[in-house]
Amino acid sequence: MTRSLLDTVLDRSVIGGYTNVGYGIRSRGWSAQRMPSLAGRVVMVTGATSGLGLAAANGFARLGASVWLVVRSEARGRRARLEIAERPAGHDVHVGLCDLSDLGSVREFAGRFAAEAGRLDVLVNNAGVLTRERRISSDGIELTFATNVLGPFLLTRLLLALLQRSAPSRVINVSSGGMYTQRIRVDDLQSERGGFDGPTAYAQTKRAQVILTEILAQRLEGRGVVVHAMHPGWADTPGVRSSLPRFYRLTRPLLRTPEQGADTIVWLGAADEPGRSTGLFWHDRRPRPTHVLPWTRETRQERERLWRQCVELSGSEQDPTTSAKEKPDGPLSSCT
Repeated sequence: MTRSLLDTVLDRSVIGGYTNVGYGIRSRGWSAQRMPSLAGRVVMVTGATSGLGLAAANGFARLGASVWLVVRSEARGRRARLEIAERPAGHDVHVGLCDLSDLGSVREFAGRFAAEAGRLDVLVNNAGVLTRERRISSDGIELTFATNVLGPFLLTRLLLALLQRSAPSRVINVSSGGMYTQRIRVDDLQSERGGFDGPTAYAQTKRAQVILTEILAQRLEGRGVVVHAMHPGWADTPGVRSSLPRFYRLTRPLLRTPEQGADTIVWLGAADEPGRSTGLFWHDRRPRPTHVLPWTRETRQERERLWRQCVELSGSEQDPTTSAKEKPDGPLSSCT
């Protein structure tokens, strides 16, 4: 009871819960909770060349999984693969090229992956972007929304048939604690109204991820695929350094390592406990509330409208497994 109360106090204090201080307190005793082997399992991590994605991929490799690094840059992907391969359990690592902001790239990758990999046990939607200015993707969609929401939404739908064939399987969406400050704006998902603020747009996409997690979990209930979202706290990653330099300078001594931030990602993909539930929002291996401020709550109609707009904008109205059944055009990956 005392431990649970302390955990809640840390969470509500933000600084205590999101920093390396909170991780240090909460993680006492975790080492005794051995996670099961993932030998024979296939794990996909998007945005896996650095930061949380690379740390998570390392964690899954240590558990014996066959790990796919989904990246935009082949050169950076190869470097990340070699870094993991240097570790004792990093012998089965693959690199797949995919730009999550480009819906055509997502469709092509999903089709070739399904044909080459044959199964998928854990999908980690980690890739994300935070821009200072409003930018447009190759599909004419605001880049933050395209990368953080639409791309992962389409990728997950295209791989659902494979996830179900591999059941029990898991989808993990990496959100951010910043989403607590924002309410979903279904009438302006692409930040077209008023001045553009990068951190605000980013936080709103992270709110959207959590809502979509809950909706997808409900739709997949009883089909062998659990869906969870999580936030890593404040971690020292290249993305934080480049996108939020002032925040980074102020909080640097308190930031978590990428491995500490990614701990819950790996735990959600491997441990038994999260496999017995679905649709929850996690931080430091515990489910957390999705709202702490009453004005951030969305209505049922707004949730439904968000889902519909994602379906329409991603062009996935038809059976999302169609692309996954197409024959591949050529080799998808390199592996060690």
